[in-house]
Amino acid sequence: MSVTLPHDDLTRDAFLGGRVHAWQLRRGYRAGTDPVLLAAACPARAGDSVLELGCGVGVASLCLGVRVPDVRLTGVERQAAYAELARRNATEGGVDLDVVTADLAALPRELKQRAFGHVIANPPYFRPGDGTAADDAGREAALREETPLAAWTEAAFARLAPKGWLTMIQTAERLPDLLGVLGGFGSISVLPLQSRPGRPAGRVLLRARKGGRAPFRLLPALLVHEGESHLSDGESFTKELNGILRDGMPIAWP
Repeated sequence: MSVTLPHDDLTRDAFLGGRVHAWQLRRGYRAGTDPVLLAAACPARAGDSVLELGCGVGVASLCLGVRVPDVRLTGVERQAAYAELARRNATEGGVDLDVVTADLAALPRELKQRAFGHVIANPPYFRPGDGTAADDAGREAALREETPLAAWTEAAFARLAPKGWLTMIQTAERLPDLLGVLGGFGSISVLPLQSRPGRPAGRVLLRARKGGRAPFRLLPALLVHEGESHLSDGESFTKELNGILRDGMPIAWP
Protein backbone atom coordinates (compact mmCIF):
# COMPACT_ATOMS: atom_id res chain seq x y z
CA MET A 1 0.00 0.00 0.00
CA SER A 2 1.45 3.35 -1.05
CA VAL A 3 1.64 6.16 1.51
CA THR A 4 1.54 9.79 0.37
CA LEU A 5 3.40 12.22 2.61
CA PRO A 6 3.07 16.03 2.38
CA HIS A 7 6.28 17.56 1.01
CA ASP A 8 6.35 20.06 3.88
CA ASP A 9 6.73 17.16 6.32
CA LEU A 10 9.96 15.99 4.69
CA THR A 11 13.60 16.98 4.43
CA ARG A 12 16.16 15.63 1.96
CA ASP A 13 19.45 14.98 3.71
CA ALA A 14 22.90 14.07 2.43
CA PHE A 15 25.11 11.21 3.62
CA LEU A 16 28.53 9.98 2.53
CA GLY A 17 29.52 13.46 1.41
CA GLY A 18 26.50 13.73 -0.89
CA ARG A 19 26.85 10.29 -2.50
CA VAL A 20 23.60 9.31 -0.76
CA HIS A 21 20.49 11.47 -0.33
CA ALA A 22 17.48 10.45 1.72
CA TRP A 23 14.05 11.91 2.28
CA GLN A 24 13.21 11.87 5.98
CA LEU A 25 10.25 12.89 8.09
CA ARG A 26 10.89 16.31 9.56
CA ARG A 27 9.38 15.39 12.94
CA GLY A 28 9.86 11.62 12.99
CA TYR A 29 12.87 9.41 13.54
CA ARG A 30 15.83 10.88 11.66
CA ALA A 31 18.88 8.92 10.63
CA GLY A 32 22.26 10.29 11.71
CA THR A 33 25.71 8.75 11.80
CA ASP A 34 24.69 5.38 13.31
CA PRO A 35 23.28 3.79 10.12
CA VAL A 36 26.32 5.03 8.18
CA LEU A 37 28.62 3.35 10.71
CA LEU A 38 26.49 0.20 10.59
CA ALA A 39 26.87 0.03 6.81
CA ALA A 40 30.61 0.65 7.05
CA ALA A 41 30.98 -2.23 9.52
CA CYS A 42 29.23 -4.80 7.32
CA PRO A 43 31.79 -7.05 5.57
CA ALA A 44 29.63 -7.64 2.49
CA ARG A 45 31.29 -7.98 -0.90
CA ALA A 46 30.09 -7.66 -4.47
CA GLY A 47 27.44 -10.26 -5.22
CA ASP A 48 26.52 -10.86 -1.56
CA SER A 49 22.94 -10.68 -0.31
CA VAL A 50 22.14 -8.41 2.65
CA LEU A 51 18.96 -8.13 4.74
CA GLU A 52 18.42 -5.05 6.89
CA LEU A 53 15.98 -5.52 9.76
CA GLY A 54 14.19 -2.29 10.67
CA CYS A 55 15.56 -0.33 7.72
CA GLY A 56 13.72 2.95 8.40
CA VAL A 57 14.10 5.24 5.38
CA GLY A 58 16.90 3.02 4.10
CA VAL A 59 20.05 5.01 4.93
CA ALA A 60 22.20 2.07 6.04
CA SER A 61 21.26 -0.06 3.04
CA LEU A 62 21.74 2.85 0.64
CA CYS A 63 25.19 3.59 2.05
CA LEU A 64 26.14 -0.06 1.74
CA GLY A 65 24.78 -0.21 -1.80
CA VAL A 66 26.84 2.80 -2.84
CA ARG A 67 30.03 1.44 -1.24
CA VAL A 68 29.75 -2.18 -2.42
CA PRO A 69 28.94 -2.73 -6.12
CA ASP A 70 26.38 -5.38 -7.09
CA VAL A 71 25.33 -6.14 -3.52
CA ARG A 72 21.76 -7.48 -3.33
CA LEU A 73 19.80 -5.53 -0.74
CA THR A 74 16.51 -6.23 1.05
CA GLY A 75 15.04 -4.12 3.84
CA VAL A 76 12.26 -4.86 6.31
CA GLU A 77 10.38 -1.96 7.92
CA ARG A 78 7.11 -2.22 9.85
CA GLN A 79 6.15 1.50 9.69
CA ALA A 80 4.57 2.03 6.28
CA ALA A 81 5.55 5.69 5.95
CA TYR A 82 9.21 4.91 6.55
CA ALA A 83 9.12 1.92 4.20
CA GLU A 84 7.64 4.09 1.45
CA LEU A 85 10.40 6.67 1.92
CA ALA A 86 13.01 3.92 1.76
CA ARG A 87 11.59 2.83 -1.61
CA ARG A 88 11.60 6.40 -2.87
CA ASN A 89 15.14 7.00 -1.65
CA ALA A 90 16.38 3.82 -3.32
CA THR A 91 14.67 4.66 -6.62
CA GLU A 92 15.97 8.22 -6.70
CA GLY A 93 19.44 7.09 -5.65
CA GLY A 94 19.66 4.33 -8.23
CA VAL A 95 20.16 1.65 -5.57
CA ASP A 96 18.47 -1.73 -6.02
CA LEU A 97 16.79 -2.11 -2.61
CA ASP A 98 13.73 -4.30 -2.14
CA VAL A 99 11.73 -2.94 0.81
CA VAL A 100 9.21 -5.20 2.54
CA THR A 101 6.64 -3.62 4.86
CA ALA A 102 6.42 -6.14 7.69
CA ASP A 103 7.18 -6.78 11.34
CA LEU A 104 10.46 -8.64 11.70
CA ALA A 105 8.75 -10.96 14.20
CA ALA A 106 6.15 -11.96 11.58
CA LEU A 107 7.92 -11.97 8.23
CA PRO A 108 5.95 -12.89 5.10
CA ARG A 109 6.34 -16.43 3.75
CA GLU A 110 8.31 -15.37 0.66
CA LEU A 111 10.96 -13.74 2.83
CA LYS A 112 11.10 -16.72 5.19
CA GLN A 113 12.05 -18.86 2.23
CA ARG A 114 15.19 -16.83 1.50
CA ALA A 115 18.66 -17.00 3.05
CA PHE A 116 21.12 -14.11 3.17
CA GLY A 117 24.85 -13.83 3.49
CA HIS A 118 24.54 -10.85 5.83
CA VAL A 119 22.00 -9.30 8.18
CA ILE A 120 22.43 -5.76 9.48
CA ALA A 121 20.33 -4.06 12.17
CA ASN A 122 20.12 -0.95 14.32
CA PRO A 123 17.55 -1.99 16.96
CA PRO A 124 15.91 0.55 19.29
CA TYR A 125 18.31 1.64 22.02
CA PHE A 126 15.92 2.25 24.90
CA ARG A 127 14.18 -0.37 27.00
CA PRO A 128 10.45 -0.03 27.70
CA GLY A 129 9.94 2.55 30.44
CA ASP A 130 13.39 4.15 30.10
CA GLY A 131 13.40 7.94 29.90
CA THR A 132 10.70 10.17 28.47
CA ALA A 133 8.61 9.11 25.50
CA ALA A 134 9.13 11.00 22.23
CA ASP A 135 6.34 13.33 21.10
CA ASP A 136 6.21 11.70 17.66
CA ALA A 137 4.83 8.16 17.53
CA GLY A 138 7.09 7.08 14.69
CA ARG A 139 10.18 8.34 16.43
CA GLU A 140 9.10 6.65 19.66
CA ALA A 141 8.61 3.34 17.85
CA ALA A 142 12.07 3.61 16.29
CA LEU A 143 13.88 4.49 19.52
CA ARG A 144 12.12 2.45 22.21
CA GLU A 145 12.02 -1.32 22.23
CA GLU A 146 8.65 -2.91 21.55
CA THR A 147 9.93 -6.02 19.82
CA PRO A 148 12.36 -7.73 22.27
CA LEU A 149 16.03 -7.68 21.35
CA ALA A 150 15.95 -11.48 21.29
CA ALA A 151 13.41 -11.36 18.45
CA TRP A 152 15.87 -9.32 16.38
CA THR A 153 18.69 -11.83 16.80
CA GLU A 154 16.35 -14.78 16.29
CA ALA A 155 15.06 -13.28 13.03
CA ALA A 156 18.63 -12.63 11.92
CA PHE A 157 19.70 -16.18 12.74
CA ALA A 158 16.75 -17.67 10.89
CA ARG A 159 17.39 -15.62 7.74
CA LEU A 160 21.17 -16.07 7.61
CA ALA A 161 22.78 -18.76 5.50
CA PRO A 162 25.28 -21.02 7.32
CA LYS A 163 28.40 -19.00 8.23
CA GLY A 164 26.53 -15.77 7.44
CA TRP A 165 27.37 -12.59 9.31
CA LEU A 166 25.22 -10.47 11.63
CA THR A 167 26.32 -6.83 12.06
CA MET A 168 24.56 -4.62 14.63
CA ILE A 169 24.98 -1.26 16.34
CA GLN A 170 23.72 -0.75 19.88
CA THR A 171 24.42 1.29 22.99
CA ALA A 172 27.28 0.12 25.19
CA GLU A 173 24.83 -0.03 28.09
CA ARG A 174 22.83 -2.72 26.28
CA LEU A 175 25.79 -4.81 25.18
CA PRO A 176 25.18 -7.39 27.96
CA ASP A 177 21.56 -7.72 26.77
CA LEU A 178 22.73 -8.25 23.21
CA LEU A 179 25.41 -10.79 24.09
CA GLY A 180 22.81 -12.71 26.09
CA VAL A 181 20.57 -13.31 23.06
CA LEU A 182 23.13 -14.48 20.50
CA GLY A 183 22.41 -18.18 20.81
CA GLY A 184 23.75 -20.06 17.80
CA PHE A 185 26.16 -17.28 16.91
CA GLY A 186 29.92 -17.42 17.44
CA SER A 187 33.06 -15.62 16.29
CA ILE A 188 31.68 -12.54 18.08
CA SER A 189 33.65 -9.29 17.87
CA VAL A 190 32.74 -6.03 19.58
CA LEU A 191 34.11 -2.67 18.44
CA PRO A 192 33.46 0.13 20.99
CA LEU A 193 32.74 3.60 19.61
CA GLN A 194 34.40 6.17 21.88
CA SER A 195 33.12 9.72 21.43
CA ARG A 196 36.28 11.43 22.73
CA PRO A 197 39.58 10.51 24.40
CA GLY A 198 39.16 9.57 28.06
CA ARG A 199 35.42 8.98 27.80
CA PRO A 200 33.61 5.64 28.01
CA ALA A 201 32.21 4.17 24.81
CA GLY A 202 28.61 5.17 24.17
CA ARG A 203 27.94 2.84 21.23
CA VAL A 204 29.24 -0.53 20.11
CA LEU A 205 29.37 -2.28 16.77
CA LEU A 206 29.04 -6.04 16.90
CA ARG A 207 29.74 -8.79 14.39
CA ALA A 208 28.71 -12.39 14.95
CA ARG A 209 28.77 -15.41 12.64
CA LYS A 210 26.09 -18.06 12.36
CA GLY A 211 27.79 -21.22 13.54
CA GLY A 212 31.09 -19.42 14.08
CA ARG A 213 33.61 -20.95 16.48
CA ALA A 214 36.30 -18.31 16.89
CA PRO A 215 36.73 -16.89 20.43
CA PHE A 216 35.08 -13.67 21.54
CA ARG A 217 37.06 -10.51 20.77
CA LEU A 218 36.79 -7.08 22.39
CA LEU A 219 38.57 -4.75 19.97
CA PRO A 220 40.34 -1.43 20.56
CA ALA A 221 37.90 1.47 20.52
CA LEU A 222 37.26 3.53 17.39
CA LEU A 223 37.60 7.21 18.29
CA VAL A 224 34.85 9.40 16.85
CA HIS A 225 35.86 12.99 17.71
CA GLU A 226 39.19 14.74 18.13
CA GLY A 227 40.00 16.59 21.35
CA GLU A 228 38.73 16.13 24.87
CA SER A 229 35.81 18.53 24.45
CA HIS A 230 33.77 20.28 21.77
CA LEU A 231 35.52 23.63 21.18
CA SER A 232 33.90 24.97 18.00
CA ASP A 233 30.84 24.75 15.77
CA GLY A 234 32.58 22.14 13.58
CA GLU A 235 31.95 18.41 13.85
CA SER A 236 35.56 17.61 14.89
CA PHE A 237 35.46 14.06 13.55
CA THR A 238 38.73 12.18 13.49
CA LYS A 239 40.41 11.56 10.13
CA GLU A 240 39.27 7.93 10.18
CA LEU A 241 35.65 8.87 10.92
CA ASN A 242 35.66 11.49 8.17
CA GLY A 243 36.78 8.81 5.74
CA ILE A 244 33.91 6.58 6.85
CA LEU A 245 31.18 9.22 7.04
CA ARG A 246 32.19 11.36 4.06
CA ASP A 247 34.11 9.13 1.66
CA GLY A 248 32.34 5.79 2.16
CA MET A 249 35.36 3.96 3.52
CA PRO A 250 34.71 0.67 5.32
CA ILE A 251 35.56 0.36 8.97
CA ALA A 252 38.94 -1.34 9.27
CA TRP A 253 37.90 -4.25 11.47
CA PRO A 254 41.05 -5.62 13.19
